[in-house]
Amino acid sequence: MLDIARIKAISLDLDDTLWPIWPTIESAEKVLHDWMGRHAPMAAALFSNPSALREIRNHMAMSRPDLKYDLSAVRRESIRLALYRAGENPLLAEQAFDVFFAERQRVTFFDDAMPAIRFLAQRFPLVSLSNGNADLGRVGLQPFFRAAISAREFGVGKPDPRIFHAAAGALEVAPEEVLHIGDDATLDALGALNAGMQAAWVNRSDHLWPHELEPHVTLTNLTELCELFE
Repeated sequence: MLDIARIKAISLDLDDTLWPIWPTIESAEKVLHDWMGRHAPMAAALFSNPSALREIRNHMAMSRPDLKYDLSAVRRESIRLALYRAGENPLLAEQAFDVFFAERQRVTFFDDAMPAIRFLAQRFPLVSLSNGNADLGRVGLQPFFRAAISAREFGVGKPDPRIFHAAAGALEVAPEEVLHIGDDATLDALGALNAGMQAAWVNRSDHLWPHELEPHVTLTNLTELCELFE
């Protein structure tokens, strides 16, 4: 059961908690492909081949384990490798990534997300905690959050307890005083539990809970969470 009296701060996942991520990524990849079709057509053709693109991503993961938690760098260097293999100018990778990244920030919030963020931000300090590369300022959430912790900047990602503890530290509270909210049963909910936090699992798609240790509360949307505080 959720112990509301203990909560002094809230950490929030971003992708698939506040907005669906795959429509956003698909749109960004289309914009990137269109740009490359105009500026690097041979590389654009390479990116149209799913098996070739998969091989490039696998190669990048194997050859650059240092980029494991930096999705922006993985994307940028994958573009650079595709340009090189296609005989195009690898220096175009920076501009191509900027095109992709700008579109990646054009998120469409779940209907319950912004009302919940406004509600929660009036009651608790908020910190975002993400393995992804969304930018709070560019998606329009900066005014509501006291801090942002990302795997890219911190060097490890969820479910490592250290990144949850960093989120608590950013708000100057103890982990047990934080409620973490997220959609991923393992990365978010179980990760928060193992870090000593309370966990709210946002289960929008009626998934089965896969672990023995259970979250403090399971929600189908963020409105249900707000109602618990009223």
